[in-house]
Amino acid sequence: MRIIILGAGRVGESVAESLVSEANDITVVDTDPDRLAQLQDRLDLRTVTGNATHPTVLQQAGAEDADMLIATAARDETNMVACQIAARVFNVPRRIARVRAPEFQDHPEITGEGGFYVDHIICPEQTVCDYIFKLIEFPEALQVLEFASGSASLIAVRAYAGGALVEHPISELRKYHPKVDMRIVAIFRDDRSITPDGDTRIQDGDEVFLLAASEHIRTALADLRRMDKPVRRIMIAGGGNIGLRLARALGGRYEVKLIESRSRRCEYLASQLPSSTLVLNGDSTDEEMLAEEGVGDMDLFIALTDDDENNIMACMLARRMGARRVIALINRKAYAELMLGSNIDIAIVPAQTTIGQLLAHVRRGDVGAVHSLRRGAAEAIELIAHGDSRSSQVVGRRIEELELPRGATIGAIVRESEAGKPEVLIAHHDTVIAPDDHVIMFLENKSSIAKVEKLFQVGVRFF
Repeated sequence: MRIIILGAGRVGESVAESLVSEANDITVVDTDPDRLAQLQDRLDLRTVTGNATHPTVLQQAGAEDADMLIATAARDETNMVACQIAARVFNVPRRIARVRAPEFQDHPEITGEGGFYVDHIICPEQTVCDYIFKLIEFPEALQVLEFASGSASLIAVRAYAGGALVEHPISELRKYHPKVDMRIVAIFRDDRSITPDGDTRIQDGDEVFLLAASEHIRTALADLRRMDKPVRRIMIAGGGNIGLRLARALGGRYEVKLIESRSRRCEYLASQLPSSTLVLNGDSTDEEMLAEEGVGDMDLFIALTDDDENNIMACMLARRMGARRVIALINRKAYAELMLGSNIDIAIVPAQTTIGQLLAHVRRGDVGAVHSLRRGAAEAIELIAHGDSRSSQVVGRRIEELELPRGATIGAIVRESEAGKPEVLIAHHDTVIAPDDHVIMFLENKSSIAKVEKLFQVGVRFF
């Protein structure tokens, strides 16, 4: 595809990096020539220096022949105006905008057809909040990702010695829960992928990806991980956009303390949050302050400032002082990788949590959801099967008959039951794919995505 990306910031850079690796024709537009030069040195793409709201700049970027515009500039207004120009002047078929302000998201008549002509809105801050909220709900997990409108979930968990399934063959999973169907789709051991089969034994420290109906997630977690106490007390460091959104979402359900270094911002936060949320003006790396506010009694400490180093230091300090679990927001991918195996339980890279929303619109075929895994190396994707046995390579066929690329595993199928409700079917070798099935796949390596997309494309007989 010919794709124009507006903005070479962290999100734009992450999107470009992901899409270039899939042989797309990418052009990045930004006002900063130095940033574009650095990007072009690393990636095989074109760059254009200029303001993306100017038609001449979009024309120079190839808007007349573009298949998609992804606007990720820092300002909402820039992204929306660029989408409007792309639609009305250049007739770009698909337009995606990054929009931070919830006011725009709440009024589709402004952003949609007849307004700014934005086809899809993404909000990285809200995506990160939703991601963290799931980790609070399931404190044992490293990731909790949903498919088919929440019917099925893929969880990543670190196995521990003493778990019911640890040091036992995967085939015994059914013995522990005869009435609950679940599937282990991938195992990573010492950063190396292991393709699981019935004889595979999960070891202490393995990163295990397990797929099940969302209602069975807690049961699945219990087999691999000691169940933690529910989260009740949470301390958030950083009252920016993400910190405010998260504190709002948690207010009333949890005991929340929010630390912010700017006094005026604290006043604003206090006016926007429920009275049960305690807003503190101070430095989240100040040991004395953390001790006074009882960080050692916290079930969860989350560092969400815009400074990676401060987030890392605050989390390490909070952990040393007794916080049960710590999560750090880290923008630099290299820093996040350094935190693996450290005292920080989870390092969240915002660009990586957001990329899945974009990839769902870039993927060929009917895609329900895409989730980037293992810092972008692997992927979980929900593809919707169409056609019949004549027009489709998957419909009407057993899974064992499909020519899946190496490292691709079908974990589950979500199918509408006779009662009209979604039914989660864990995939087995003899499972037959039906029309309109939502097929959930794990891809060990993103390089196989093109083969998977081609497999699910329908022939001309379908039309």
